[in-house]
Amino acid sequence: MKKIILALMAIVALGACSGEEKDLTYRGLSMGLPFQTFCDSLIARGFAVDSAKTDSAFTRVVMANPNEKFRLMLAQQDGKLLALQENYQVSTNDSTRQLWQQRRDELEKELDAWPNMPLHGDDHKVAKFEADGGFVTVTLENTYTPTLQVLYEKK
Repeated sequence: MKKIILALMAIVALGACSGEEKDLTYRGLSMGLPFQTFCDSLIARGFAVDSAKTDSAFTRVVMANPNEKFRLMLAQQDGKLLALQENYQVSTNDSTRQLWQQRRDELEKELDAWPNMPLHGDDHKVAKFEADGGFVTVTLENTYTPTLQVLYEKK
């Protein structure tokens, strides 16, 4: 009788553990980490806090790495990371189109998912991915100043 009860408890515990929701990851880092730990991990990867663009309450932090084509903007509340956005700094519409396609393809492989494409024009494209623990949106806007953004949002 004890063995049956223990077996049932093990099955219930296994079911509870497998039902846990996974956290969204950003380039191998779990977005479920405490905010300061996440920032420290980015600093270890060569990013530095841009204090001129970071607010005094540290709820919105901007980080840059001279070896990357983008700047990061992180939003946090109560020590938890809510969202992260890559803002690419590119100079021509053709380079943003190419980079948009590259990031979209990378995310398709990484997340093993097809994006929802609410906008798919030449100069304005949006690809929305739903991943474990959140959403990733890649947005291209080629107007007077070409912009490319990749937004990671936790559920």
